[in-house]
Amino acid sequence: MPTVTSRAVARVPRAFVRIAGPDARDYLQRMVSNDVEALGVGQACDALLLTAKARVIAPVRVLRRGEGDFLLSTEPELGARVRNELLRSRFAAKAEIEPEEHESWLVLGSGEVLDERPEGEEVDENELERWRIESGIPRWGREIDERVLPAEAGLTETHVSFGKGCYPGQEPIARQHYRGKLNRRLRVLHIEGDDVPQYDAQILHGEKVVGRITSAVPGLALGYVRTEVPDEAQLSVNGHPARLH
Repeated sequence: MPTVTSRAVARVPRAFVRIAGPDARDYLQRMVSNDVEALGVGQACDALLLTAKARVIAPVRVLRRGEGDFLLSTEPELGARVRNELLRSRFAAKAEIEPEEHESWLVLGSGEVLDERPEGEEVDENELERWRIESGIPRWGREIDERVLPAEAGLTETHVSFGKGCYPGQEPIARQHYRGKLNRRLRVLHIEGDDVPQYDAQILHGEKVVGRITSAVPGLALGYVRTEVPDEAQLSVNGHPARLH
């Protein structure tokens, strides 16, 4: 696989929702976990759309295209849900919320590019998945679902602003961040052999179950591991020796 320094690129399917109008900025600021007010035109940030209990509805990327024009991108299967959630909570806010169609490319290690193939060597889905796992990047339906707290997946480090105003889920996010203790975290594991463990395969420390696999390719996996497991622990998955990255 090309290294990131050789500028590898991949076509990625995404769903897009436009939020535009006089109240678009203020409305999005009240709805998502990151500080979209701080974005300049042409800038983007990652954010979360959450329930009141801080469970993830959808991870999104917010691009500010104009003073009152924002484009949200998310996983293909979540586009309709994002739009419906935003419509349901809009009330009197003057903002249009409509789907858009775009082609999306990912520059590995950099970010998304819309509607125009960037320069670089294109990688296939298998190479992209290996890069994602090795980089510890969570994906909806694998590492991110209703069972997972954002902090467990490392999302509070990349998708959350702790200096902005209120949004759905803010109180439990802040409470966990400032006063809570995580029981598990998303970790990268090296697994000996060519066996590719299935989703939710157990991670063992001796005879004790200490986690579960969420994504895997030959020799490498992502999974949730209990925080008390030391980095040098000798683990096993499906009878194969494993260690934390």
